[in-house]
Amino acid sequence: MMIATEHFLLFISVLFFISLFATKAGFRFGVPVLLLFLAIGMIFGSDGIGFEFHNYNVAQAIGTLALCIILFSGGLDTKLQDIKPVAAQGIILATIGVFLTALITGTFIYYLVLYFFPSFNLSFSESLLLAAVMSSTDSASVFSILRGKGIRLKKNLRPLLELESGSNDPMAYLLTVVLIQLIGVSGADSPGYGQAALDFFLQFSIGIVAGYLFGRLAVYIINKIDLDNDSLYPILLCTFGIFIFSATYFLKGNGYLAVYISGLVIGNSKIVHKRSSLRFFDGLAWISQMLMFLTLGLLVNPRDLGGVALISLIIGIFMIIAGRPLAVFLSLIPFPAMNFNGKIFISWVGLRGAVPIIFAILPLAAGLEKAPLIFNIVFFITLLSLLVQGTTLTQVARWLGLAKKGEDSTAFQDFDIEFSEEIKSTMSEIAIAKNSLSKGNRLMDMPLPDQTLAVMVKRNNQYFIPKGNTELAPGDKLFVITNDENALIETYKNLGIKNYRLRRN
Repeated sequence: MMIATEHFLLFISVLFFISLFATKAGFRFGVPVLLLFLAIGMIFGSDGIGFEFHNYNVAQAIGTLALCIILFSGGLDTKLQDIKPVAAQGIILATIGVFLTALITGTFIYYLVLYFFPSFNLSFSESLLLAAVMSSTDSASVFSILRGKGIRLKKNLRPLLELESGSNDPMAYLLTVVLIQLIGVSGADSPGYGQAALDFFLQFSIGIVAGYLFGRLAVYIINKIDLDNDSLYPILLCTFGIFIFSATYFLKGNGYLAVYISGLVIGNSKIVHKRSSLRFFDGLAWISQMLMFLTLGLLVNPRDLGGVALISLIIGIFMIIAGRPLAVFLSLIPFPAMNFNGKIFISWVGLRGAVPIIFAILPLAAGLEKAPLIFNIVFFITLLSLLVQGTTLTQVARWLGLAKKGEDSTAFQDFDIEFSEEIKSTMSEIAIAKNSLSKGNRLMDMPLPDQTLAVMVKRNNQYFIPKGNTELAPGDKLFVITNDENALIETYKNLGIKNYRLRRN
């Protein structure tokens, strides 16, 4: 039965409204928002309210486009100066770490099925495929929790995890595709492990080179082209992201890696209308995540998960406590400076997200015999990982002594002001209380440190630029810029000011 376009749009808009409210609840209670999106999709699916959606090809297309946008946005937001000190560790975790995770977990799955679940009858290659699909981590849910709770990580862990999470999907994708080819093609036409390794190397190499070159080309064109409407520049950037992904695929390279590398190149270059373009992509990435997770939630039938619950639980626990930690510790052997607690936390951040579910669609699209089993196991383990690891990331960071509680960079409520990236400063938004005026109610009476400027005041929804003799009143909001963040924070403490926000430029 055909669904009217108006009815479909109404359904989608309701799902998005519910998801947006769920996002707020997720940030407040520390629940990964993507888990909520998946749950909403499942509730509205065939086993819930009854919306029928079983088109794996459409789901794969939506997931591929969404993942392309998310990886491109992740590259745009990543600062090279932050990841340079941990680049070697991040690259090894994103490549060798993913490979070891797949190998260790795949071997475990094979013998688990052989001795305890023979009815599933998974070959070694199929066991490796199941593990490869789940071998990458999810950055979106990890940092939505850490940033939402205001947790900052010590020892450069945050840029390391961002680099690994943003760049390890290509390795998992390549492993998945190669194993699908090995399983799905038999006889004389089988590519063999040698050819598979060569294809793997070529796709990875082409992906890196294409990503860099296309990124440089995008920077050149964006800066040279003169569009009449400034609003078109974010759309031009988005078009480049999709073009780079698909063009690299046409060149037999890995599009996921290329689009992330190109994002790094563009995001760390000077381009016109950069600030507005990055904000556009931030919203676009959120829409992509919502659409992707809702689609995947609609796709699964919860009743099908019951038959794989036990084996999925065992595999999921093994990955959390053994598979991922072994891969992390082995990968980081060349880096003795990384302490034990840091390695444990990196292991715990091996969070499964939407990417494994998207990759689990690939065997279905290829028509593999064990594809439905693989999909259901991956979906169950994703839910388990989000419930166990996703809800405890903040607490584990504190237990390991790796979280420094403080005022992290955050969005302002009353002053939507942006500065060029070349202006290195800290902006602050203060809510003036009665005790804040203990030394006098004029602006000059506030002992602000040197290299600090009070720029604007908001009072009763009216904005004005203050002078030294401007009288402040409780309830005013004050916007401050400083080059000495530590001195400003110390001044706030001395004045008893607790209600303030900081944002570092």
